Amino acid sequence: MAVKKKKTNKYPLIKIKLKKSLIGRTQKQRAIIRGLGLRKIDSKVTREKRPEILGMVKKVDFMLQVTDFGSEVK
Repeated sequence: MAVKKKKTNKYPLIKIKLKKSLIGRTQKQRAIIRGLGLRKIDSKVTREKRPEILGMVKKVDFMLQVTDFGSEVK
């Protein structure tokens, strides 16, 4: 039986919350929001603060609320 490795984060975590509706947004913006794992208004996800995630957040930052969460792993 394989031994599970303990997960370690190289990156700190951030919480992302969708604050505005997707109605009237472009398909590209909708795809970015889906790629982050958000679906409805006030939905929340926790992601690593990686360059690719930060780039996605920057594209639709007017629709999101982003807070630093720390470096804990659950």
